[in-house]
Amino acid sequence: MEISLNHFKTVRGVKMKCIEKLFELVLWNCRFVVLFAVVASMVAAIILFVIAARDVGILTVHTCQYMFGYISEPYNIFHDNLVGHIIGAVDDFLLGTVLLIFSLGLYELFISKIEDAENTSHGSNILLIKSLDDLKDRLAKVIIMILIVSFFKHVLHISFIEPLHILCLAGGIMFISIALYFGHKAGKHV
Repeated sequence: MEISLNHFKTVRGVKMKCIEKLFELVLWNCRFVVLFAVVASMVAAIILFVIAARDVGILTVHTCQYMFGYISEPYNIFHDNLVGHIIGAVDDFLLGTVLLIFSLGLYELFISKIEDAENTSHGSNILLIKSLDDLKDRLAKVIIMILIVSFFKHVLHISFIEPLHILCLAGGIMFISIALYFGHKAGKHV
């Protein structure tokens, strides 16, 4: 009886170990689900880059038409619209950059290291992500830039009727300056 009980425990232990190994294998391979986010983020980044480049192309044509007299609108209206659209394009390029960094970072963290990123001769390692904190820091810096660009895009369309509006603008600029300062300080410690 003693031998069969030990044999049963051994067989049961082997089966449990096999089930455990199988579960770990399935669990480990579930990381490939991240590829959906990688591909979707990459496609969204490309879409934003194409749309922003198209907008800049349209602005270029519009500017040429204005300069050669095909469009007759007051300069201040033309200028405000032009600057607003350019800032919007910069905003789209920055958001595309966030999605690109996010996509590459997820791939490097969950799937595989990108050898070309590590072996680059450009000397830039902005797209080389080694940890989740590294990805977070890179994304945070670009997101701060998006917020700054967005802030100035909205400031262009504000009319300063009351002194409180001017004070709010000054406060907004102060907070942006503080965010840039702390972002720069944090970047030095990395």
